[in-house]
Amino acid sequence: MSVQVKDVMGRVAIAVLENASFADILAAMRRYAVGAVTVIDADRRPVGVITEDDLILKEIDPVPHPATVFESGKKRAEHRKAAARTAAELMTSPAITVTPATFVKDAARTMHDSRIKQLPVIDALTGRMIGTLHEADVLRVFTRPAAELEADVRQLVGGGFSITADRGVVTISGHVERASQAVALVERVRQLEGVVDVVSELTYLRDDLFVVPPLM
Repeated sequence: MSVQVKDVMGRVAIAVLENASFADILAAMRRYAVGAVTVIDADRRPVGVITEDDLILKEIDPVPHPATVFESGKKRAEHRKAAARTAAELMTSPAITVTPATFVKDAARTMHDSRIKQLPVIDALTGRMIGTLHEADVLRVFTRPAAELEADVRQLVGGGFSITADRGVVTISGHVERASQAVALVERVRQLEGVVDVVSELTYLRDDLFVVPPLM
């Protein structure tokens, strides 16, 4: 079974409106003990995100700076955010979002690639924010009950194998015809959500992974 965002997401939409003040943004972060908030428009559609790093710029760059041709685009953006007063001025846009039907594995990859710790969850039809997915929510897949994980592995590999799961480590034993089949089977199991590691006790008749080089 592929775990979806709807199975682990938080049902609280941690967000502020575009006209929210610096103090409002900080209060929202403190209230929910998070390091980022989503900025939404009047229709509750995500338009950007604000992180603690954006707020810190107010402290480390308190004096407005006139733009110069020698500054990088990143530096100009930092100056702009340091002088910002509202969420619309502070946010990074557009917001990266997921839907309840997004696979957790895909959401985790998005978080890793974009270096973000949470994602707004939107309704696929309306685009409105309905929840938040945090890194901690993603990691919940590794606390799945052993019986549930074993059932998923059996469904994946079929009959004829012995499957046990202990704290996310799956042990699989049985017999296949070729070594390449054993390797492929282990890799398929490793891709399941909630699998920390796979211990293979598979045996095989023929080692088709060892190639003898031709005699010269």
